[in-house]
Amino acid sequence: MIVVKKFQSSAVHESQIDLAGIREDALPLHRKVTYSFTDLAGNLLYCIMSSYILYFFTDVYGLSVGIAGTLLLIARFFDALDAPIWGIIIDHTHSKYGQSRPWFLWMAFPFAIFVWLLFTTPHLSETAKVVYAGVMYILAGISYTGVSTPITSVLPNLSSNSDERTVANSFRMVGGNIGNFFAVTFILPLATALGGSNTRRGWSLAVLLYAAIAVILLLIAFADMREKNIQRTKSIPIKQSFKAAKRNWPWFLIVTANIIFWVGLMSRSSTLAYYFQYNMHNADYISLFNGFSIIQVAGMASIPMIVKKLSKWGTTVFGLIAAILGQFMMVIAGNHLIALLAGWCIACIGSGIACSMFFAMVGDTVDYGEWKNGIRASGFLTAIGSSFCIKIGSGLGSFIPSIIMKAFHYVPNHAQTASALGAIKFSFIWLPIIIFAINIIPMFMYKKYEEHELVVIRDLMARKTQEEI
Repeated sequence: MIVVKKFQSSAVHESQIDLAGIREDALPLHRKVTYSFTDLAGNLLYCIMSSYILYFFTDVYGLSVGIAGTLLLIARFFDALDAPIWGIIIDHTHSKYGQSRPWFLWMAFPFAIFVWLLFTTPHLSETAKVVYAGVMYILAGISYTGVSTPITSVLPNLSSNSDERTVANSFRMVGGNIGNFFAVTFILPLATALGGSNTRRGWSLAVLLYAAIAVILLLIAFADMREKNIQRTKSIPIKQSFKAAKRNWPWFLIVTANIIFWVGLMSRSSTLAYYFQYNMHNADYISLFNGFSIIQVAGMASIPMIVKKLSKWGTTVFGLIAAILGQFMMVIAGNHLIALLAGWCIACIGSGIACSMFFAMVGDTVDYGEWKNGIRASGFLTAIGSSFCIKIGSGLGSFIPSIIMKAFHYVPNHAQTASALGAIKFSFIWLPIIIFAINIIPMFMYKKYEEHELVVIRDLMARKTQEEI
C-alpha cells in the first residue's frame, strides 16, 4: 500500500504522466444526459418526500406536528445508518454490469413501490398510523439510498478527468432540479385533480404516476451507462473502506459542510407550504414558488464556467452568499409578490449552485483518499458524503422547524396565533440564513486541498504508470 502524507510530487516526472489522456477521457453528450436521468428520477419522488412529508403527515394523514416531526427525525437517523452500508455493498459489487451501475436496475422498482406506499394511507388506529408512517418512511428512505448512492459513487468511475466529472455532475443536477420542479410544482394540483374531495386517494394516485415515470428513467439510465474507471479486481474489506476515510480531511470537510447545508435547505423547503398557507394566506403560492425554483437550473448549468473563474470552493461560497441574499430579499419584500419571487429565485439559484458543488467535490475526495491511503473506496466515501449527509441534514432540517412551531403553538388547519406565524417565518427565512452563513466556514478550510488537486491526479497517474511497467 502506498501512503503519501504530504503534497509532494511522485518520483515519476510530469512528462511521463499521460495528462493528455486524462483530459481526453470525455463522456459523450448522450451519456451525460442519461446520467442526469438518475437524479431526475430520484428527485421526482424524493422531493415529494422532503418537501411535503411533514405537511402530508399533519394536514392529510392527521398526525400532530409534534409526533410527525419526532417521527421524521427518528426515522431519518435510523435510515441514515444505511448510507455507509450501501457504500460498502457497492464497493463489494462486481457484476457483469459494473459496480454502481447495476443498482439502478435492481433498485428502481423497490424505490418506486415504497415511496408510493408511503403516500398511500390505509384507515388505521392512531397508534397503527404512526407505526405505518414510520415504517414506510424508513423503507422509502432506505430504497432511496439504494438509488442515490450509486448516482454519486458512479461519477468517479465514469471518467478520470475531474473537469469532465464536474460537467457530468452539472448535467445530473440540472436533471435533478427538473425532477424537483415537476415534483413540487404539480403534485398538489395533480393530487387534487385525481382525488377530488378524497385527498388521500388523490395523493396515492399522483405519487403512483410519478413512481412509474421514475422507474422508466432509471432503466434508461442503466441501459446507457458505462463504468470505465474501475481498476480493482478484488473487493475492499470493510475495515479498509473505513480506512479510506482516515486523514482524508477534504472528505471530512465536505461531509460536515453538506450536512449543514441540508439542514438549512430542508428547513426552508419543509416550511414553505406553511409559510404561504398561513403567513401569506394564499395556498396557491405553494405551487407557484415551488415552480419558480426551476430557475436554479440556470445557475447549475453555468457552474463549469463559474468554476473556471472562482474554483470549486469559491463557487460554493458564491452560491451560499447568493442564497443568503435571496433570503434577506424575502424579508424586505414583505407581502409584495414580485419582490418575494425575485428573492426566492436568487435564493434558489444560490442554494442550487452550492448543492451541486458538494456532490462534485465529494467525488474528488475519492481521489484524495486513494492518494493518501492507497484505497479507492468510492462507494463508501460517496455514500457518506452524499446520502448520509442528505438524510441527517434533512432529518434535522425537518425536525428543528417542527419543534420551533410546536413551541409557539402551531395547530394544523386552524387560524394561527401571532407567535405561531412568527415561528413559521423564522423557520422559513431566518433559520436558512443562519445555517448557510455557518456553512461558509468549512469551505474556506477546503481551499488548500483543492489547490493541490493536480498533484493528487499526477501522483495517482504516476503510480498507475509504475504498476504497468
